Amino acid sequence: MIVVHGLKTCDTCRKALKWLTEEGLAHRFHDLRAEGLAEADLRRWIAAVGLETLLNRRGTTWRGLPPDQTAAAESVDGAVALALAHPAILKRPIFDRGDAGVIVGFKAEQQAALKAG
Repeated sequence: MIVVHGLKTCDTCRKALKWLTEEGLAHRFHDLRAEGLAEADLRRWIAAVGLETLLNRRGTTWRGLPPDQTAAAESVDGAVALALAHPAILKRPIFDRGDAGVIVGFKAEQQAALKAG
């Protein structure tokens, strides 16, 4: 089963959930704000896809942070601490497929990877 991590207010997450249902792909949604974020999951995602893929440096949450906090996110430990405090700095949606890997985003390339299994 695919666990879709995102925000319930995110339009892209809502589109992804609708698409997964239409494609018949088993999934469940995990709201990062309401349900929290496990540090172990975050570290696993960083190891799988890297900080550049995972951090949304163009979003309003990131732009609203003071420079000392964004500078701290250059290290894995700093990025983990920042994401735990501000989960909206993560790109969304994050598709966690367990042993099959992690996919971040919802463009054609990610959709094809999800369909491929």
